[in-house]
Amino acid sequence: MHTDDWITTPITRDLLRGALDLERTEHGVLPHRLPARARAQNTDGQLAMAESQPSGVRLALRTRATALELDTLPTRRVYVGAPPRPDGVYDLLVDGRPAGRGSVPGGNTLTIDMATGTTDAVSGPVGTLRFDGLPEGDKDVEIWLPHNETTELVALRTDAPVAPAPDRGRRVWLHHGSSISHGSDAASPTTTWPALAATLGGVELVNLGLAGSALLDPFTARALRDTPADLISLKIGINVVNHDAMRLRAFGPAVHGFLDTVREGHPTVPLLVVSPILCPTHEDTPGPLAPDLGGLGDGRLRFVATGDPAERAAGKLTLSVIRDELARIVDRRSADDPNLYYLDGRALYGEADFAELPLPDGVHPDAATHRRIGERFAALAFGDQGAFDQRAFDQGADKG
Repeated sequence: MHTDDWITTPITRDLLRGALDLERTEHGVLPHRLPARARAQNTDGQLAMAESQPSGVRLALRTRATALELDTLPTRRVYVGAPPRPDGVYDLLVDGRPAGRGSVPGGNTLTIDMATGTTDAVSGPVGTLRFDGLPEGDKDVEIWLPHNETTELVALRTDAPVAPAPDRGRRVWLHHGSSISHGSDAASPTTTWPALAATLGGVELVNLGLAGSALLDPFTARALRDTPADLISLKIGINVVNHDAMRLRAFGPAVHGFLDTVREGHPTVPLLVVSPILCPTHEDTPGPLAPDLGGLGDGRLRFVATGDPAERAAGKLTLSVIRDELARIVDRRSADDPNLYYLDGRALYGEADFAELPLPDGVHPDAATHRRIGERFAALAFGDQGAFDQRAFDQGADKG
């Protein structure tokens, strides 16, 4: 319930982290993870939905408030023939520690028929998220928005004034990848593997994991080029195979071009190229990927590869082919780019992991696997001798 004591604070760019743009809407503001210029060059509905889902985006406040309310307008997905999806989750952090979790009722509904590819949108009401009982005194407060639910921010109310959280001097890690990086079936926005790795690595995350849309698009490369960052990682491959988007002849030059564009804005930043995690569905079988809708009514969705392994001879891509090509490209470029690194995705999730924690739908990791991948990435990238090793970074800064 609202009271006369609430202070309403306009939601502006300086209160948000992880968003590259903020669009004013009929109801409030909509965070975007791609800038307007990139969105103007996109005609794909899947990417439009993915980039508007605020994976890694959070309100970051400094305040004495002990209670706050956030009005939002979610857009929820409903799949024809499938059980309802759970509502999006908001994670509350106080001084970097988990302090609450909630969801917002109401919202718009986007009904998707996977059999026909059609969608139907229905408008719904704004809902309210409330957190109270926060500690007294000044503190840093973060509200991580649902990683898998488009979220318009309508109003922020608190019982004490708020200011943007101060810069704590942490390095900014800019990451790009597929739905696995976006968050797929993670339990909450702070438990996607990039969010977990960022916490363990002590860095500020900007997550450009775009479900179904890591396709080496030039406008995405330009967005990465133009975004300030101290560390960059690019997880490349699974969506190119999923979509059967290109052959080997086109893939290599596309990777080179993508890296060239990123390097225009970040010529010496540590840049880590990560190949796909193990996915038996596409290890040796090309795409395109297709849903197997047989178990949808029971809440079971699986994906199958529809390509023919024999087509690899004609240049069709599989994950094993892509890993070899990425390793070759990085090896060749690193002779002139000492800050370019390669990580085989199977070091994050490989055959032994698949035996213990299989991919439930054949492609996407579950919550436990997100945690494992995040911990592995933190150890390999941020640990000793890793591409993002803080000590090496400090030495380079000292020399500069």
